[in-house]
Amino acid sequence: MRTTPDALRNLRAGHPWLFEGSIRSVNHEGAPGDLAVVFDDDRRFAAIGLWDPASPIRVKILHHGRPIAVDAEFFRSRIAGALARRSRLVAPPVTDPPAPATTAYRVLHGENDGLPGLVLDRYGHVAVLKLYSTAWIPHLHVVVPIIRELVPSSSLVLRLARTLHEQDLHGLTEGMSLFGPEITSPVPFFENGLRFEADVVHGQKTGHFLDQRENRIEVGSRANGGRVLDVFCCTGGFSVHAAAGGARSVLSIDSSPHAIEAAVRNMALNADRPAVVACRHETVVGEAFATLERLVQERRRFDIVVIDPPSFARNALSVPKAMQAYERLAELSAPLVEIGGLLVSASCSARVLMPDFLRAVHAGAAHSGYELDEEQRTEHPLDHPIGFNEGGYLKTLWSRPRRARAAVPPFGPAQ
Repeated sequence: MRTTPDALRNLRAGHPWLFEGSIRSVNHEGAPGDLAVVFDDDRRFAAIGLWDPASPIRVKILHHGRPIAVDAEFFRSRIAGALARRSRLVAPPVTDPPAPATTAYRVLHGENDGLPGLVLDRYGHVAVLKLYSTAWIPHLHVVVPIIRELVPSSSLVLRLARTLHEQDLHGLTEGMSLFGPEITSPVPFFENGLRFEADVVHGQKTGHFLDQRENRIEVGSRANGGRVLDVFCCTGGFSVHAAAGGARSVLSIDSSPHAIEAAVRNMALNADRPAVVACRHETVVGEAFATLERLVQERRRFDIVVIDPPSFARNALSVPKAMQAYERLAELSAPLVEIGGLLVSASCSARVLMPDFLRAVHAGAAHSGYELDEEQRTEHPLDHPIGFNEGGYLKTLWSRPRRARAAVPPFGPAQ
């Protein structure tokens, strides 16, 4: 196959995607998972990847540069390399006293680990493989035994991206076990010594949002004696860490009753800790913007406010509304932070770049009459590496709101 000059330059620079519109010619139409070789105009090898005829990303690039065999040894090398990059999580150093246990982490981060469309997470004794492309199905008979060998687990659960549910999956079903017993109950795991459980069969993503682990630990380390607000709390990761860190109260907000139930269960799993027992944990099932508006009207104040929403920008057309949503969240959350308190604002939208996100948060705070003194900016943890520009999605601003001299008129609520 041949591509446009721009696409060829991107491939040679290591980009893992070849879009349908960048393909100039193909020798023949392939089936999902066929190996697609890209040549330049002089018929020199440029790259090789997996053919995906149902996706606008027509080829998921596995390798570029010199020709290489894509076989069991290739996949073994990629998976072993990913494990080596995560050695601090896979086999943490022995310390005295022992470091708190963490038994959940991302093993394979798709394109960023050289395996586009393939994600592997581990929760204690269970591994979860999530496919974002049917192009991987013909290769599972090779990949799964390597995972079983290199990532010892009692079961490997299969999760499928929503876009795959209407495609031919050759008998594969959401939540089935590719080896080991079927999983019928939440899987327990540790995060920095705290107990959690993940619904690896029905839960969002693969059952838990592992990418915020370091930020959750950081919030816990700052929570002693404070009042904490956790908005979009999902399964209560920030809430549990805050309570274990000594927060005197935690308010968890989510629009999903199931998420709130999970947050309550995860808090209860840590009831052997005096700090968790002493913390007053309140929950609200409600839409985030409306609930924040009510808290502002009630003049509630918190020492730490965590705003960790889902992805607002799932495509390019949704970016403007996403920016409005980030502004509105900052406008509503800044007044809730006690003087000297901490505002933690996060975005998991890859299409929203860090500078734009920062501008939105600062602008939103200004609408309510606050300036933000930035303390730090954090991005991806060790097990979620960034291998190409579009691979960087997570961004978090830690700031301390203070009253500005003059407020900026608000633009109105997010739609």
